[in-house]
Amino acid sequence: MEATIEVNDLRKAYGSTVALDGMTFTVAPGRVTAFVGPNGAGKSTTMRVVLGLDRVDAGTALVGGRPYRSLRTPLRHVGALLDASALHPARSGRDHLLWQAHSQGLRGQRVDEVLKLTGLADVGRRRAGGYSLGMRQRLGVAGALLGDPPVLMLDEPFNGLDPEGIRWMRGFLRALAAEGRAVLVSSHLMSELQDTAGHLVVVGRGKVVADTSVADLIAAASSDRVTLRTVARTEAMTALARVGATVAVTERDTLTVDGLPADRVVTVLSEAGVPFSEIAAHRATLEEAYMELTKDAVEFRATEVAR
Repeated sequence: MEATIEVNDLRKAYGSTVALDGMTFTVAPGRVTAFVGPNGAGKSTTMRVVLGLDRVDAGTALVGGRPYRSLRTPLRHVGALLDASALHPARSGRDHLLWQAHSQGLRGQRVDEVLKLTGLADVGRRRAGGYSLGMRQRLGVAGALLGDPPVLMLDEPFNGLDPEGIRWMRGFLRALAAEGRAVLVSSHLMSELQDTAGHLVVVGRGKVVADTSVADLIAAASSDRVTLRTVARTEAMTALARVGATVAVTERDTLTVDGLPADRVVTVLSEAGVPFSEIAAHRATLEEAYMELTKDAVEFRATEVAR
């Protein structure tokens, strides 16, 4: 089976509320694709549609070229983690996986294999109701891997993990993609995705805002942006604003300058007699690039506290 997810022109409305408005993208094999966007952007709805849990008004969602509902043994084709708390608390972690495995005709030996893969071998016989959130996330990933599928879809897999767990998850997802699988990860933790994903699908208000590599997005967000360190913050902001630059305070003595290259910033400050101790081309983070892309797609926005 081909390791791809193909989402084409998905449209869905709940009454007057549009959830999906032409959602279109492809998740290719061999890389981790991050699926990000503000709350209400359509991420969860899209993932549910791919898994045959929700119907759409128009469009198609295919896994390996086929609708999910047509798959006779779904776990062998696509593994999914949508809700880590969806388990019977009285069952052990191992029994929870055995129940899933038997429903798909999978061997019990595979349960022990995925428990070991996800670091749960020593706690597999404990009641799942006593698992921490991080352990439940690992159990959810173990369930997604039961059928050794070529396609994986994971919703917020970093939630509840401690620093060691986050580091493990980053490496584990990259290793799964390196095996040739198509891995789709939805998360709000941009710092974790920056070190994990190679590709990015950004959505807002039910449609794709950007479909690009993480490296290209960061490079685009970093262009013509300069980080400036100066004790004369007010004077620097005034001088740079006069020539059309957009200046923002990032720390007490640090400014971010948009719209002027570094050499031009040096010239402007020197001519104005404004002292500065450091100036460098700014490298944006994935979070900064994401915030810029989705600034018009946020449904709820709180008032910022003045600094």
